[in-house]
Amino acid sequence: MTAVTHAPLSIVVPLYNEEDNVALLTQKIHESLVGYNYEIIYIDDFSKDRTRKTVKDLRDEKVHLIELKKNYGQSLALAAGIDYAKGDFIITMDGDLQNDPSDIPKMLKYAVEDDYDVVTGIRQKRKDSLVKKIPSKIANFLVRRVTQLDIKDNGCALKVFTKDIAKDLNLYGEMHRFINLLAHLEGAQIKQVPVKHHARHAGVSKYGLERVFKVVADMMLLLFIRKYFQRPIHLFGIFGFLLILVGIIINMYLLFVKFYLGEDIGTRPLLIFGLMFILAGIQLFTIGIVMELLIRTYYESQSKRPYRIKKVTVGGQVS
Repeated sequence: MTAVTHAPLSIVVPLYNEEDNVALLTQKIHESLVGYNYEIIYIDDFSKDRTRKTVKDLRDEKVHLIELKKNYGQSLALAAGIDYAKGDFIITMDGDLQNDPSDIPKMLKYAVEDDYDVVTGIRQKRKDSLVKKIPSKIANFLVRRVTQLDIKDNGCALKVFTKDIAKDLNLYGEMHRFINLLAHLEGAQIKQVPVKHHARHAGVSKYGLERVFKVVADMMLLLFIRKYFQRPIHLFGIFGFLLILVGIIINMYLLFVKFYLGEDIGTRPLLIFGLMFILAGIQLFTIGIVMELLIRTYYESQSKRPYRIKKVTVGGQVS
């Protein structure tokens, strides 16, 4: 346990309108990590309430506040916190007190002693409403079926990462929902651990039924990234070639009908379909080439970050 106690930790918590939760959350983190070397990194995602002031009023030297210039969403808020983090282990959690900081030592033990790269929570006896539970169950089912990664609770924000894995995660859009899969694609060994779950202490939930549709859309994008991001021509080029081939076969058949059977083909709908297949195939092939060029540009500009920080305070003071 000594190795766990003295390993520097970074607790990364995105905040959006959590003024009534952040003080109590800070207290519970301190109570749960007595004897540990840690920093608490709060990322304010342009809250509309007094969240920023509440954090600064804590005057806590362990608390670092990152203020984003506008509302970027949870994924980029997490990315900002992870980029800033200095710890050997990076712990992520929500700011609504539904995650319990007392689970962190148990999860850290698996990361340190059993050498797991990611330790992710499975929420036991969830205290959420059906409006949150149903979309979550659907989303978890879809992710398991499509990705073949058997993670029981992708929506649990309480996770422990090694620094190397966390820093390599490419979070944007709303990819925080697939953070376990992103880590798996980086070669991470993942351990699932049952954790406690509480009802929201204050404030309102930011999730609803529309989450299912967002999950499906993001999952389609993620599957494209997983298989074809580095070589999009393999996807668009193959489909383009197949459409062109179908169009050519149709037109060759019509030429046979025209010259060998003597039938008129000018008014046949099949002629239009044949031409449409060829044109669509050429368009897809062109898209593949353009995306290849865009990917080259992307890899040459990876050092750029898609968020902007307004300022950072430590212990209530601007650093």
